[in-house]
Amino acid sequence: MAGRNQRQRPPRPGLGDWLQCAASLCWLPQAGAIALALQRLAGDGGLDGVVAPAVVFLLFAVLRAALDALGARIAFRVARASLSRQRQAGLDAFAAQNPFDRERLSAGAAASLVAEQAEALLPAATRYGVARLRVIVVPLVMLLVLLPLSWAVVAVLVCAAPLIPLFMAVIGARAKSASEAHLGELGRLQGFLLDRLRGLATIRAYGAVERTAQRLDAASADLRRRVMGVLRIAFLSSAVLELFAALGVAMVAVYVGFHLLGELNLGAWGQRLSLGEAVFILLLAPAFFEPLRELAAAWHDRAAGAAAQDALAQQSRAPATTAAASSARPSTGGLSTGGPAASAGSASTASTVGTSAPAVALSAVQLTWPTTARAAIDIANLDVAAGDRVAIAGDSGSGKSTLLAVIAGLAPPDRGIVTVGDTAIDSATVAAVQRRIGWLSSRPWLRAGSLRDNVTLGRPLSSVEVDQALAVAGLGSLAARRAVRDDVGHGGDVPLSESGDGLSGGEWVRIALARAVIDPSRDLLLADEPTAHLDAATAIAVTDALIAAARGRTLIVATHDPVLIERMDRTIRLCDGCIVSEGAVGRRAA
Repeated sequence: MAGRNQRQRPPRPGLGDWLQCAASLCWLPQAGAIALALQRLAGDGGLDGVVAPAVVFLLFAVLRAALDALGARIAFRVARASLSRQRQAGLDAFAAQNPFDRERLSAGAAASLVAEQAEALLPAATRYGVARLRVIVVPLVMLLVLLPLSWAVVAVLVCAAPLIPLFMAVIGARAKSASEAHLGELGRLQGFLLDRLRGLATIRAYGAVERTAQRLDAASADLRRRVMGVLRIAFLSSAVLELFAALGVAMVAVYVGFHLLGELNLGAWGQRLSLGEAVFILLLAPAFFEPLRELAAAWHDRAAGAAAQDALAQQSRAPATTAAASSARPSTGGLSTGGPAASAGSASTASTVGTSAPAVALSAVQLTWPTTARAAIDIANLDVAAGDRVAIAGDSGSGKSTLLAVIAGLAPPDRGIVTVGDTAIDSATVAAVQRRIGWLSSRPWLRAGSLRDNVTLGRPLSSVEVDQALAVAGLGSLAARRAVRDDVGHGGDVPLSESGDGLSGGEWVRIALARAVIDPSRDLLLADEPTAHLDAATAIAVTDALIAAARGRTLIVATHDPVLIERMDRTIRLCDGCIVSEGAVGRRAA
């Protein structure tokens, strides 16, 4: 609760806010210069009497513009830096979450939150902060300046001003709720669209294009209704503001007019206002409500920013893997994997728990998903010797992939101990353990770039190391042929797209394998159905490459493939998350 209160506390005004506030106060001497010039003209002062006021007016106009521009630039830079930090925190929280958590945001919703919805924080920070400061400072200074001239004018302004923020607060609560609903629907729509774009081929194959379009149209119509709801609230708040501001200015003008006509002799401390003083009051009256107008305009930015802030904070408070508690940004997603959590660290960041092939042990491990009552994994004891090659078999849904996730530290168990090497996985050790794990799947993630980029994932590795990894994974000859075809100088420079156009299923898996073996510190290989959806010949070739890459490493494979199972040393069969059988297969020649 303390953290929540701290997050909701308005930020302290920065230098940019104070400079823009000072720019607003420059209107005081400008209004005084105008009033003095009119007083001199009315008193037969001639044009010579307005030269000095005109110079003062121009000087403060330049100063006002300079202060406002400088303050806005500083405030924007500070807000942009804060937005970048919050976006990074949101990305870190999303990356640290359990990828197997069913309550985890979809990729589309997360992208909408971090990219588009988070952008609402920028106008809220640049406009609302300075507007709030101006509302506190500028009207108070004007009241202090006007008080020696007329207490009646001050009384009118003091009575009219509080009504505006009162009604704005009432309307603002509804605006925040509408903005939250709008942003939530926007995230759901973008997630829906991204998911359907990913499955467009399947949708077309099953003739579901029209139904999908109808659902998208219905979601878009709902979003339009929510947008119009937010706009209606914005127009309502503007009408309330202008009504009370107009009434306040009109009452001041009526009082000043009747006072100059001699009909109202009270309100000026027993004296009569001069023409210059009256003009000065009339010039300051609209300016008195100007900060309130800015606050009203920025109030909706604040409502949208507060909704985005709450969404980001909720994402940051979402349950995370044990890696989130200990790993800093450079080691986030320490697995060398075919999926989006691939490490961008260097091969030189070797595991601190050793470089020899580790043994793996599970003791009284149980994991239950939040949305289910039955345990997904319930293993009393499991030991994998160092350098062993183990196949995890079982029917679909038996817990094979979940068991690999538990060993990798991606899905922390509810109870029990998972040990890799001599290290038990917990919040303090999971990052180091993950830096020695290579993860393979049947459909790894690719990035738009070269083959080298997809193998190194930003790690500073040489072309020789890339060639060695490609050779071990069985991609050396393929890379050489494509380098000639695409007219590039090196096989690692072969371009690849995110969708992997032109790659076979086996080549996808080989790229993931090359990612893992390029780093010698990855001495524990976890493979999730690496030969799934491959023809027999390709599956055998991938199996050969996997066995070759596993030399000197511990290998644990979740698979249905009987050929791959036969190449392992042991087979562990699961059913409903429990070990039902375990036996040796007998080492085959690689």
